[in-house]
Amino acid sequence: MSDTMNNYKAIILDMDGVVTLTAMLHAEAWKQMFDGFLRERKGNDFQPLVIKTDYKRHIDGIPRFDGVRNFLASRQIELPEGHYEDGADKESVYGLGNRKNVIFRELVETKGAHIYDDALEMLEKWKKAELKLAIISSSRNCRYIIEAAGLTEMFDARVDGETMGEEGLSGKPEPDIFLKACELLEVEPQEAMILEDSIAGISAGKKGGFAQVVGVARHGDESELEEAGADSIVKKLTELKL
Repeated sequence: MSDTMNNYKAIILDMDGVVTLTAMLHAEAWKQMFDGFLRERKGNDFQPLVIKTDYKRHIDGIPRFDGVRNFLASRQIELPEGHYEDGADKESVYGLGNRKNVIFRELVETKGAHIYDDALEMLEKWKKAELKLAIISSSRNCRYIIEAAGLTEMFDARVDGETMGEEGLSGKPEPDIFLKACELLEVEPQEAMILEDSIAGISAGKKGGFAQVVGVARHGDESELEEAGADSIVKKLTELKL
């Protein structure tokens, strides 16, 4: 399904899975981390993390440490919260979150932070059309990924996990991260389009009262995004017409 951009002043794009091919690296890092943790805790009879169900329901698009809490709760596992500075070897919520981040950074170093061709094409077109552009992510790695991908100059604003921590913003499915992007772009939610690939992100966009919340279904998950409330669905950003 396509849409026109005539009625919008700004576009707010989720990073992982919409702009960069890092969503699957995140999923892989979560699986490696939790499968290793569960194997240590339960032995070879452990039930591994399933990306299509566990990751989508409890982790995708959600701030890192909330993802740890959600998944542990789904498996009825209780761990101490610990501290933000906990090392990756610590069995705490923060320790596991930091362990996942170490694995993710290693995957980015070995596999690279690649950009979707259709995303780069449309970002360049929207920039020339003088639309305001913001990149958002629940990840604290957003700045690192955008710099590695050479996209820093493409965006007028960035709101990410670092911003959320500094300003006490609630994570998706609350709309705080998108509303903060609007504030930085100096536009109203009714003047902005959101591009998201996660269920939590779609829910957040709808709660924020945005003009259009577009689900980006790169992996055949159209029905999940539609059920979450997406106003329209695209497989590639090039389906959105200027």
